[in-house]
Amino acid sequence: MPNKTLVVDANILVRAVLGKRVRAVIEAHAEYASFFVLEAAYREAEEHLPTLVVKHRGDPEKALSLLRCLRNLMVPIGTDVYGEFETEARQRLAKRDPEDWPILASALAIGCPIWTEDMDFFGCGVATWTSDRVLMFLQE
Repeated sequence: MPNKTLVVDANILVRAVLGKRVRAVIEAHAEYASFFVLEAAYREAEEHLPTLVVKHRGDPEKALSLLRCLRNLMVPIGTDVYGEFETEARQRLAKRDPEDWPILASALAIGCPIWTEDMDFFGCGVATWTSDRVLMFLQE
């Protein structure tokens, strides 16, 4: 099976920790797919997870531990990879959420789709895959 590449949004990391289906997709495909995650997206998930887990009566320490395990299946990327695409990404997201520019800039830099549930990326000129459809991409 050919190697697939995706930039993973922070909301996918949160779903992977809170649920089973997204985590199962990542674990099942990590051997032949590259899941790129921005260091900032990882920090965002790490920041919001404890509050979300407590709301669901879960253990925040277990959730953060699972997030750290998932990080081992991801390829971290920083501004050195996507920084030169900031202007273009900001322009494409100007009427949506310009703060999401690093995710889009990463996809532009790497030349791959984004795995997200964030509607702001739809129509930005880069393919986006939602969790209910990402298997179609990974199994092509």
